[in-house]
Amino acid sequence: MALTGVTRPGHIQIRVLDLDESVTFYTEVVGLVETGRDSQGRVYLKTYEERDHHSVILRQAPEAGMDFIGFKVLNEATLDQLEKNLQDYGVSTSRLPAGDLLETGERVRFELPTGHQVELFATKKILGNPLGDFNPKPYNPGLDKGIAPVRFDHALLYGPNVNDALALLTDVLGFHLTEYVTLPDTDIKGALWLACSNKAHDIAFVEHPEPGRFHHVAFLMDSWEKVQRAADIMATYDVPVDIGPTRHGITRGGTIYAWDPSGNRFETFQGGLAPYPDWGPVRWDWNGLGAGGGLDVAKRMLHDTFLTVLT
Repeated sequence: MALTGVTRPGHIQIRVLDLDESVTFYTEVVGLVETGRDSQGRVYLKTYEERDHHSVILRQAPEAGMDFIGFKVLNEATLDQLEKNLQDYGVSTSRLPAGDLLETGERVRFELPTGHQVELFATKKILGNPLGDFNPKPYNPGLDKGIAPVRFDHALLYGPNVNDALALLTDVLGFHLTEYVTLPDTDIKGALWLACSNKAHDIAFVEHPEPGRFHHVAFLMDSWEKVQRAADIMATYDVPVDIGPTRHGITRGGTIYAWDPSGNRFETFQGGLAPYPDWGPVRWDWNGLGAGGGLDVAKRMLHDTFLTVLT
């Protein structure tokens, strides 16, 4: 499918309690590559496979969580048009100057009804990857450091007014709903999975009374065997695991959820459906989410920590 408008997740800024400890964790255990540091003390990281200068930014703060998530748009004209569309919809926006993030052009920032900061950008320096883009070799042994994910894939966010966020993202920014779960004994959508591509999802939301809460950042693995290898690495480094290895009914992705040293949850995610927008969403009720295996196919249950532990 042709990608226009908002094309993909681009970056996420995560708050951590101890920057040095977190950089060591994300480079040595997760296997990301450090690409720079700025005057604010933020550290920029990418996976080995990603072309962009960065996809993960770490900022030391007194409280863990997410500062913002950024999405790549097609070009500068698209950035201008989407900013106008947001303003016409009644959304306040702000422009952040080029260079405010390392090697990144101007960004348009706005707040979702869930209380999360989202931004759009059109340009970021391309670093490439060690395999290159001309007659690349299929494998580089230096790329297997740590868990070694392929890319930053998506994030799950908790907050109020998720259906208002759904309307904004679909009506203004061109996302489409891929799956949803209704709240107990109602037809109200309480958990949403949305995509701006034909991935299983690029962002997801769960209804929650507190705004701006962060559930997890997800990194894509290229096979189920690599997810199992991630489990071995987590065990070796005593990384606390929330769920997995298992498979979701929702998205049909293989997964492990675990926590970084600051208590931010991260996911190693593999596979998943690749729905076209005209397919329409897959629907789940609350019973299906738990007993039907929506969250955990193997155990067919809801995990208390998954629903309650947030940053």
